[in-house]
Amino acid sequence: MAAPMIEVKGLSKRYRLGAFGARSLRDEAEAVWNRLRGKAVRAESPDDFWALQDVSFSVEPGEVIGIIGRNGAGKSTLLKILSRITEPTIGEVILNGRAASLLEVGTGFHPELSGRENIFLNGAILGMTRAEIRRKFDEIVHFAEVENFIDVPVKRYSSGMYVRLAFAVAAHLEPEILIVDEVLAVGDQEFQRKCLGKMQEISSGQGRTILFVSHHMPAIRRLCRKCVVLDRGHASPPLPVDEAIDAYTSGVSESGYDLEVSKVRRGGSTEGRACRITRIRVEGELCYGKSMRIEFTVECFREITDAMLGIGFNVAEGSRVLTLDSDLSRRLLHLRPGTHSVTITLPSLPLHPGFYYCSAGIGSGNHFFDILDSFAVWEVKTSDQDEWSDRGFAGCRLEPEVTLATL
Repeated sequence: MAAPMIEVKGLSKRYRLGAFGARSLRDEAEAVWNRLRGKAVRAESPDDFWALQDVSFSVEPGEVIGIIGRNGAGKSTLLKILSRITEPTIGEVILNGRAASLLEVGTGFHPELSGRENIFLNGAILGMTRAEIRRKFDEIVHFAEVENFIDVPVKRYSSGMYVRLAFAVAAHLEPEILIVDEVLAVGDQEFQRKCLGKMQEISSGQGRTILFVSHHMPAIRRLCRKCVVLDRGHASPPLPVDEAIDAYTSGVSESGYDLEVSKVRRGGSTEGRACRITRIRVEGELCYGKSMRIEFTVECFREITDAMLGIGFNVAEGSRVLTLDSDLSRRLLHLRPGTHSVTITLPSLPLHPGFYYCSAGIGSGNHFFDILDSFAVWEVKTSDQDEWSDRGFAGCRLEPEVTLATL
């Protein structure tokens, strides 16, 4: 019987918050000795934070395993340990094959080197000869769609170009183990479909092992048959995908209807923003078939003549089921420096009762000044005026025009 491609045994990872390089050589040696012996190291300080706690599982050759969990569950820490970027505090990881990782934009690339040079650099790191890399070179460049920029330093690439080339390199240079984080979300939808198709091809057709982290449950369902569910540093064994998604989406706690979001963490730099959303308030509650009114407080730092504001509702599995954008009727917002109130209303909310992850943004054209991703979990409740509103499980239900003819 073939050995597992990945074996994770009693893995724990501790971070000491606020302590940066404060341990002595003796402390470091003791930590290494304890880890080799598998000895538990108890948190002795209130600043100790265990990102992972006693995680154990194995992955067989050719399996595609999803890693799912909420933000802060320990997914990134686990992948960094599997990729040899950081060391565990306790436990060990055994990889029986070459591993390629795609954890974040820029991982494994030297910004001063061109795309061509980085392809050969990554291939050399994976132990391939120049002849092997040359055989794959044209296929990599074509898949990444960077033919015109292959000799440009990658520091000049957009984030989308960066991740396209990084995925193409990781997928085509034939590692036995491919580790892919949520970084694919940077690409457009067409490229995401190409990536999912390529991962299916290399797993089923070439028998390679894949660990895939995503918050997008339809992609998890399409690609994986089993998932490991992480929750506050603890991990389940690999579960059938439907059982794992049920565990992931259970126990959702609802957010409040009046949220101060000025200090909510955003992606990218906050410097130089033209405007930002600071508060989001729902008037009343959200009920199927009843009117909905959401007020946004927007802080503007310079004049914007063509702003749009939008909010989206996603089901727990990640699919968008309702988008409300202020500019769909060609009505753009003229915002002057200062604080503004923007209100979005619907005469009848078409969402079935259920929990929805809500995201919001404000921008101009295709450029967003501020994005709040999954800033709240709101429950849409059954309307007391409509006895049929609980017929479905989330999603939209609209009243169509119906005609009846006797034939």
